[in-house]
Amino acid sequence: MNLKGIVSVTGKPGLYKVIGQNKSGFILETLDEARNKLLINPNTRIAALTEITIFGLEDDIRLRDIFEKMGARAKELPVPEPKADNKALKDYFEKISPDHDKDRVYVSDIKKIVSWYGILSSLPLWEEKEEAPEAEQDEDGTE
Repeated sequence: MNLKGIVSVTGKPGLYKVIGQNKSGFILETLDEARNKLLINPNTRIAALTEITIFGLEDDIRLRDIFEKMGARAKELPVPEPKADNKALKDYFEKISPDHDKDRVYVSDIKKIVSWYGILSSLPLWEEKEEAPEAEQDEDGTE
């Protein structure tokens, strides 16, 4: 799964792909069929999905890892709708990520994760491999 360039914008529903940046802000494209483009000013808070974590009992859990677990178990454990009953969402998330901090991960967070999974799972980027970080090289070209 390649989440590079996929962001969430505070105050706006859905997910967006960063397609550019200029002095006025970021140029984003919606991930839906319409592929609308919008300009977000630099003061608007955006969060890259690659950087988002949720509270865990031991360590924070990367959103990417949760998405992978959801995808791997989708056949045996169907993903509920984001508007499902709060108890159903909590029960589902407990099965997907039993080591999350139940006191600090709210139902609204779970709804957002389930909603984002629904958007991402239908896109080709779900099948793409994440680009490996390039190893730093010395001046002579060796690592």
